[in-house]
Amino acid sequence: MSIFTLTWHAEEETLVREFLRQKGISKAALTDIKFKGGSITVNGEHVTVRHKLCQGDEIVVSFPPEARSEGMEAEDIALDVIYEDEAVLVINKAPYMSTIPSREHPTGSVANALLYHYDRQGSRNTVHIVTRLDRDTSGLMLIAKNRFVHHVLSEQQKVKAIRRTYEALVHGKLQGEGTICAPIARKSDSIIERTVDEDGQHAITHYRVLEEYVNCSRVELVLETGRTHQIRVHMSHIGHPLLGDDLYGGMRTLISRQALHSKQLTFTHPISRKKLTFTAPLPADMTRVIKEAE
Repeated sequence: MSIFTLTWHAEEETLVREFLRQKGISKAALTDIKFKGGSITVNGEHVTVRHKLCQGDEIVVSFPPEARSEGMEAEDIALDVIYEDEAVLVINKAPYMSTIPSREHPTGSVANALLYHYDRQGSRNTVHIVTRLDRDTSGLMLIAKNRFVHHVLSEQQKVKAIRRTYEALVHGKLQGEGTICAPIARKSDSIIERTVDEDGQHAITHYRVLEEYVNCSRVELVLETGRTHQIRVHMSHIGHPLLGDDLYGGMRTLISRQALHSKQLTFTHPISRKKLTFTAPLPADMTRVIKEAE
């Protein structure tokens, strides 16, 4: 079984500890590497973090294997892989597929499929979801293959460096573009439903109407924050709930799920530092609704 490794070359004289800190490897990660089966080598020789690097030295960090969650089984479920390398995975999630197992849907999730995908590759990776999607929402998801990679991408999320663009079909004729700034909280009498509440978490959604039809509108949305059900709550709040979203006032006469798709994802690669952008076309059910509305 393969383990996750990273390789760099020193550009100047410095201590290994300082070099790895600059690469984003935390003290906690270094502790795991030291005591849980990882290693640090310089030019093929095992070293400690106190070793002094010379310009041109090759530094290889091998991360310890990660334990998988008990009870989570690998399942032979096809994944639509848009991009994959040693550090990250981008998939186009199908609708009606949970991100992780739940009491209501204990199997058939992205997490179950990922474990099988990794097993086929001979990898010890476990599940690190960076951008989650609701079960009924389709589209692009970003997944880290290692705890360190997940940490780097989570830091990007904190500074809003991961950009997610969605498309939705909403009830009514919505015009132009705008920004919804309305705090979101858990509804007091529900463990699932969210609502706009002045005591809730700060939430901002930007929208732009792409097309208007007789009874609905096609809308592009960009999240500035990432609250649970944010788009669904915000669009319902302004009187234009998503088609199919009966939890927030939408009707299921045209589509049997909330008509929401994660169509574009942009982030900086955690290792190469290159900016990457991926797109995914609208799924068949939303395309059908649009054709029928035209």
